[in-house]
Amino acid sequence: MTSLANQILSHWNYLAVITLMMIGLYIAISRGNLVKKVMGMSVFQTSVILLYVSMAKVTGGTAPILIEGRDDIIYSNPLPHVLMLTAIVVGVATTALGLALIVRINEAYGTVEEDEIVAMDRAEDERDLRSEDAS
Repeated sequence: MTSLANQILSHWNYLAVITLMMIGLYIAISRGNLVKKVMGMSVFQTSVILLYVSMAKVTGGTAPILIEGRDDIIYSNPLPHVLMLTAIVVGVATTALGLALIVRINEAYGTVEEDEIVAMDRAEDERDLRSEDAS
């Protein structure tokens, strides 16, 4: 049992990733507030970035700078880290766009609660159907 616990605790970064992932998913699914949904998706995205960065780590790896006459050097691939930097930029832009859309939704509906927005849309659809039937 202790060897299993030691093995699990030796990969603490994956435990942190799973915890962050579940927290972000819970926030995005369980809340009706649109701002909280966007923040939950942001936490979830951060956990995915941490997962990829954790997997890209090479123990004993160095920067891929070739040294003439040395074949025994272990190199670390920089591509996953560069891709995650790109993912961070895309994530920030997506979060900003989502929050900007929420501001517009708040201006149009006066609320950011999903249930209230859906109720307002349904009431408007019913009014439109009644006005079409009356015509």
